Amino acid sequence: MKQRALKPVATCHCGTVQIFVRQLPRTVTHCNCSICRRYGAIWAYYKPSSVTINVPMGALSKYSWNRKVRDYHRCKRCGCVTHYTYRGKQRTRTLGVNAANFEPSALVDVRIRHLDGAASWMFLN
Repeated sequence: MKQRALKPVATCHCGTVQIFVRQLPRTVTHCNCSICRRYGAIWAYYKPSSVTINVPMGALSKYSWNRKVRDYHRCKRCGCVTHYTYRGKQRTRTLGVNAANFEPSALVDVRIRHLDGAASWMFLN
């Protein structure tokens, strides 16, 4: 079976990190928790197998806190948060790609869901 080509949809500001996905998301999540709010992130969720991240060795740094469930990755050169991955046994779960790094035209028809990650962990719309 022939695999569909991946489309480049996101880069960090300097272009060092390039993210390729099989298809654009139908929805993205804008979360107001303490880290997402500060990062200005809008998350598109994918199976890890449907995303390819091209980045030179050593060009990413990562941050994790509290229970250390996720690693948030950013470009060491320009500082853009590009994606997050789960750690440990949850490694095969969803990969979050920061859709704020997509070209704006890629998000024209995408529904933005607002998540109250600061308090209730419920969607507000």
